[in-house]
Amino acid sequence: MDTTIKIASETRDKLAALAKARNTSMRALIEEFAATALTADELRERVGRTTDFLEEEFGHRISQDESDDLRERMRQAQAARTAQVKTPRTGRDAAA
Repeated sequence: MDTTIKIASETRDKLAALAKARNTSMRALIEEFAATALTADELRERVGRTTDFLEEEFGHRISQDESDDLRERMRQAQAARTAQVKTPRTGRDAAA
């Protein structure tokens, strides 16, 4: 069954551009996102599996403090990467 969704025209245009760049349709793009994005429950389950694996393989149980620290370092790295991609004059993405 098909469904119609209402989104802002800017979002529609961005989806169309992304789909075109990937040589696919907006429908396929959205279906791919839905198929690969994790729900909160799936994410928690993956965290549990990863934590168990690290403990089994390396004998170390990651504490909440270690997890929080790693998450913060990853956010900082992503922010630094995003800042590198921006062009200095316009503040726009270099790929845009």
